[in-house]
Amino acid sequence: MQVLLFLSAQVEMSVDTWDEIRTAYHVARMGTVSGAAEVLGVHHATVIRHIDALEGRLGVKLFQRHARGYTATEAGLDLLQVAQATDDQFSQLVSRIKGRGDEVTGELVVTSLNMIAPLLAPVLARFQQTHEGLIVRFVTGDRLLRLEYGEAHVAIRAGARPDQPDNVVQPFHKLAIGLYASRDYLARKGRPETDEDLAAHAFVGMDSDTSRAPFAVWMRTHLPDAVNVFRCSDNVTSREAVVAGAGLGFVSTCEAQRFPDLVQIMPPRDEWSAPLWLVTHVDLHRTTKVGAFLNVLKDEAKSW
Repeated sequence: MQVLLFLSAQVEMSVDTWDEIRTAYHVARMGTVSGAAEVLGVHHATVIRHIDALEGRLGVKLFQRHARGYTATEAGLDLLQVAQATDDQFSQLVSRIKGRGDEVTGELVVTSLNMIAPLLAPVLARFQQTHEGLIVRFVTGDRLLRLEYGEAHVAIRAGARPDQPDNVVQPFHKLAIGLYASRDYLARKGRPETDEDLAAHAFVGMDSDTSRAPFAVWMRTHLPDAVNVFRCSDNVTSREAVVAGAGLGFVSTCEAQRFPDLVQIMPPRDEWSAPLWLVTHVDLHRTTKVGAFLNVLKDEAKSW
């Protein structure tokens, strides 16, 4: 408990010291310098400098360095307990302060699947234009931002109803997914007409045997693994591969409309599509900024 004793003995802590502790916390959480640097928005050299300075200040090693990254020592784990609690409380405070104004200003952070970016980006752009001075951060990707720690104001999530405590969850929309191919692919391989024909074709699929996307589950259940000849880590990449003629693939109808070379082979099915949920934290749900955006989003989604 030497790190805890050291920290508890410090009546005052400088900003530099807290920056170093926060950096160490994210290194422990991510396991790598590059991962921590990405989360913090700093250069990896800054992360290394902070770790070296903090270890020098404390006189103990906080991490074991190895080829795969950084692993916290016993002293590092002690530090992590303090840093996590402090960072979580500070993030919640900042989020609440930012969200409680009577004006639609500051930052609006929205996170969603990248598949619905073609629908959501225009809504965000119009909302920003209506509210001068508003900064929009639109975050897509596999990492789930934590609303309870202020990482996002609004999340649009797919699949089973989210059940995190203290979140307000509302049914929102159903993302329609159809089966598509490029005109080039159809000219080379022909067009399947029935489900039975699909086994003779090449598919663009997910590079994961555990993907919970409904269309990926359907592929694993109804088609031989051998048809998945072009495997991608995300939906944007797989869409581009379908457009390029790599094979048949599942694309949302909102995205497919933007690519005239794509041909719909089979229309959307419920078993391929996923329900979308609007998720907000209870502390921010009724704030002016979040409420105004949700009203606009729901209204515009009626035309989707």
